[in-house]
Amino acid sequence: MQRFLGDVDVGRLRRIVQFGIAGLLVFVGVQYFLWVSHFRYGTPYVPRPPSVEAFLPVSALVALKAWLATGVFTTIHPAALVILLAVLATAVVFHRGVCSWVCPFGLLEEYLGRAGIELAGRKLEPPRYLDWALRSVKYLLLAFFLKLILIDFSGRAALAFLETPYNKVAAVKMLDFWLEPGAWTIGIVGFLVVGSFVVQNFWCRYLCPYGALLSVIGFLSPATVNVNRDQAACDDCGLCTAACPNYVDVQSADEVTALECTRCSQCVATCPEDALDYRAGPVQLSPRAVGLGVVAIVFLAIGLAMATGHWHSALGYEQWAELVPAADDIMHTPY
Repeated sequence: MQRFLGDVDVGRLRRIVQFGIAGLLVFVGVQYFLWVSHFRYGTPYVPRPPSVEAFLPVSALVALKAWLATGVFTTIHPAALVILLAVLATAVVFHRGVCSWVCPFGLLEEYLGRAGIELAGRKLEPPRYLDWALRSVKYLLLAFFLKLILIDFSGRAALAFLETPYNKVAAVKMLDFWLEPGAWTIGIVGFLVVGSFVVQNFWCRYLCPYGALLSVIGFLSPATVNVNRDQAACDDCGLCTAACPNYVDVQSADEVTALECTRCSQCVATCPEDALDYRAGPVQLSPRAVGLGVVAIVFLAIGLAMATGHWHSALGYEQWAELVPAADDIMHTPY
């Protein structure tokens, strides 16, 4: 039986949220392009959207190190750190819920996976040994970044990096990376697209270190909301496992704590016997509460940052006027 919010089932609600956030980010991307164009080509000025810093996870991780080690909250890309902290907070309660409710890459991966199933006529599943080996890649990438930034960097070094011209124009360079893709970029993107047709959530499942970090936090958190199965109500039809886009064997688990579970609610919505529900300890939660809780944490954090002056970059118009036109010549150097 479908779970409803008024006349909107949870699957439709999730798509509304996903497409809404994706549309917002597209708007932010266009606004940022126009902002960069102003400094490069003299087009009319538009304000710089801080939300673009969501695409600077490395800068955010360095800022987190600097904040933890020195107590200094970055003023260069503060929105990047705010968004990282918000996403980490969601993981404590909702595991990888951001991946299925907020992340635009998760939305793209979902539809590529569905297209692959339509083309193949069935859901393809890689051999277990290969799947396990490939899933370890994102955790190795996560370990690399955590060691490099959180362990090897001193607080002083992290602060120094944040002040470099390279970090200041990181988002400009990211924009150029996608506007002027090289052969390697096109090849890698093509590989990921093909992989996502073959295996659902290919990037998220095998390569995304951000998703790996959320998995670890959620797995270790005592407050994480998990999917629970009522064995008495379950008739072992297997529809929940078949519906899972992350290849989790829901049917065999009394409590779904798998690292790959993104709390997308597809298993809960698919169950014809209402044998599945979400629980945080003894407290039962609806799928809508889980999804909207993820979104609420992110936007509450952003609202708090705006109210306390931790959202907009401290760099002014004159500084950007010098940095943006010179972005192509600014390289990463020792600090």
